[in-house]
Amino acid sequence: MKLRKDQFKTDSGINIESTYAKGHADPGLPGAFPYLRGVHKEMYRSRLWTMRQYAGFSTAEASNERYHFLLKQGVMGLSVAFDLPTQIGYDSDHDLADGEVGKVGVAIDSIEDMQRLFKGIPLADISTSMTINATGFILLALYIAVAKQQGADVSGLRGTIQNDILKEYAARGTFIYPPSPSMRIITDVFEYCSKELPKWNTISVSGYHIREAGSTAVQELAFTLANGKAYLKAAIEKGLDINTFARRISFFFNAHNHLFEEVAKFRAARKMWAKITADLGATDPKAQMLRFHTQTGGSTLTAQQPLNNISRVTLQALSAVLGGTQSLHTNGYDEALSLPTEEAARTALRTQQIIAHESGVTDTVDPLAGSYFVESLTAEVEQKAWEYIHAIDEMGGAVKAIEAQYIQEEIAKSAYRYQQDIEANEKVIVGVNQFEQKEEDGIEVFRVDDSIRKQQSERLSALRASRDAEKATELLTKIEEAAKDNVNLMPFVIEAVENKITLGEISDTLRKVFGEYI
Repeated sequence: MKLRKDQFKTDSGINIESTYAKGHADPGLPGAFPYLRGVHKEMYRSRLWTMRQYAGFSTAEASNERYHFLLKQGVMGLSVAFDLPTQIGYDSDHDLADGEVGKVGVAIDSIEDMQRLFKGIPLADISTSMTINATGFILLALYIAVAKQQGADVSGLRGTIQNDILKEYAARGTFIYPPSPSMRIITDVFEYCSKELPKWNTISVSGYHIREAGSTAVQELAFTLANGKAYLKAAIEKGLDINTFARRISFFFNAHNHLFEEVAKFRAARKMWAKITADLGATDPKAQMLRFHTQTGGSTLTAQQPLNNISRVTLQALSAVLGGTQSLHTNGYDEALSLPTEEAARTALRTQQIIAHESGVTDTVDPLAGSYFVESLTAEVEQKAWEYIHAIDEMGGAVKAIEAQYIQEEIAKSAYRYQQDIEANEKVIVGVNQFEQKEEDGIEVFRVDDSIRKQQSERLSALRASRDAEKATELLTKIEEAAKDNVNLMPFVIEAVENKITLGEISDTLRKVFGEYI
């Protein structure tokens, strides 16, 4: 196959020269501003990244069983997936939940579900990441309530709620309320956790879903940092100290196929965030550091020849490690077909462990630093990302750019170009448009039983019958009044879930005040 000259460029459109013989400015040392080479001096020599496996499906009991399995296999932190009804604020017995309960994540309706989810898992001893946005504050309240029941010191809880609503409007769609009240809820979480949960990461600004929607690496970086900047400004406007709350902001990036561009993206992200936070007044080094979780690219997985996905995931995970991630999830090879089986989840975790303990890439900090190619690519990714951010700033920031459909349209154009290249065989996807095979090997797939909704509905009926109905009405009224009076919602939501009020009931109460975003 004859190679074309225009093949030698990244998906972001950055040209790749045949040879790099000219370097850029000294990238500095790890652990020093602007943290281009890493947020810690020793990086993985002193502590490996947190190895997570994103999991959640069916009932809380089924997910709990998978969590115990993963903990025995060596995961260092849990990462919880929630089903779509939970994500958009509907209890499992709601008409709109039909067909979706427990399918893409675990169904959590009440404190009793949360108790089942973490049965036998001491929340004081683990770090938990929860991928939840519009209802993230309710899931955090449920987590706090269960931790208190376990006797944990709430101030010591460690973990993250994604809580990034802007990327939902731009790329994913699991929003409930309009942007303004959604931003208010997020800053309520910032304020509450800065006082009560000082070790909790109150938001994980997510580029992952922006990339999954079809953006380039440069767009993922630019749009994610622009959203992060919007959250900083919203918190500052609420009167919060940037040196306090910015320490608890983390990021969530995608690890895609072009190993070197991904490494460059991660390195550039740290440098750019350090400048953004410093420009907004952050002086504490920990408030200037970009810390991030990475997940390998779900959209890169193929249903054809699924075992090829193990190689893809390995290269993507390697890019995250070479780029200095603090936390990593590796996808199962079968996830283009179904939720991962235990075998696929174990293989994905072993991939991380092999990189950590056998490859040697953790022996030194930022091992690709000083490479003419990597430094040049890092600088070019940064420059192109700043161009997007400056354009967004001129529109009035990320919220305005989303409302104007600018970010959505840029992502859509990139996704269209990428798919065109695949269909024209200009971009090779092994096993899909090149090197195909007619006979596919049979592979076990994981399915969720459709009876889950009936079981959850019966549990909800029993829960509502067992609680103090008058007390429930009183607490929902308090939430409604706090929402109208712009009082921090978190204490009221925590009290409500402790008294068996459901996620859907709290969401519906706020729908009455804030309305729904269409």
